[in-house]
Amino acid sequence: MAKKSRRLRIVSLINEYEINTQEELVSYLNNEGYNTTQATVSRDIKILGLQKVKGVTKNFKYAMPPETEKSAVTQDKVITLLKTFIVSIERAKNLVVIKTLEGNGSACGMAVDKIGMKEIIGSIAGDDTLLIVTHTDEDAQKTVEHFKKLVDL
Repeated sequence: MAKKSRRLRIVSLINEYEINTQEELVSYLNNEGYNTTQATVSRDIKILGLQKVKGVTKNFKYAMPPETEKSAVTQDKVITLLKTFIVSIERAKNLVVIKTLEGNGSACGMAVDKIGMKEIIGSIAGDDTLLIVTHTDEDAQKTVEHFKKLVDL
C-alpha cells in the first residue's frame, strides 16, 4: 500500500511542480512524511515510466509518458471537480470535514480517494459533507492544508 500511495503522490507532484531531479522528488516526498530514498524513487520513476520533457521555468522536468497521459488528465479532472464543489474545509482533531455543494459529497469523496494521501485512513460521504479520518491530528492538519491549497481556499 505504501508503494501505491507514494507512486500516486509522485504523479501528483510532477503534475503540480516542475521537478527535474530525483533528489528534488525525494525532498518533496520526505517533506510529506514518505521517508524514502533516491534509490526507491529511481525505481518508482522507472515503473511509472516517467520521462524528462522541456519545462517552463526549468530546462527539464519529469512527466508522464504520452500513452499514460489519460492518468494526468484524470488527475486534472479530479482537481477541477474538487475546486468546483468544495465550499469549506475544517479540522476537528484527527478528522477533516469538507462541506460541498448539495449532492456532491460522494463525488468529492471519490476524488479525495483518487488523490491517495497516505495520511488519510478513509472517508464517509453524505449529500453535502465529506468526513475524512486521518491517523493523527497532525495528519489532519496536513490534509486540510493540502486540500485548501489544491482548491484555492
